Amino acid sequence: MAATALSCMLRGARQLFPWPRTANLVQIRTRYVDWRMLRDVKRRQMAYEYADERLRINSLRKNTILPKELQEVADKEIAALPRDSCPVRIRNRCVFTSRPRGVKRRWRLSRIVFRDLTDHNQMSGIQRAIW
Repeated sequence: MAATALSCMLRGARQLFPWPRTANLVQIRTRYVDWRMLRDVKRRQMAYEYADERLRINSLRKNTILPKELQEVADKEIAALPRDSCPVRIRNRCVFTSRPRGVKRRWRLSRIVFRDLTDHNQMSGIQRAIW
């Protein structure tokens, strides 16, 4: 039962950090908008790398059946991991402007860029509401 719960959590972590598992995908982008976006990309990569380990250690930390000594060891292990490996530090940013607020998740665009592109018919399937 615990193994199935762990596999469900791992699947959820994989969905949270959808990094390609194959090496034959080519990155189209040659540069990032600014250093903040580069920093966020590095955080996403690190969070993806440490997701399995974090999940295992946190399950030990939060298990109240285990002895306190083991939970304290798990606390020290999680504190020893890099800070950027925590998924809470990831921020959704606009891919055009790197704006951190008002980002539409589905398109990864800020509300300002989204409205500008839709106003000029540069996004297929999206219209302004008319009533």
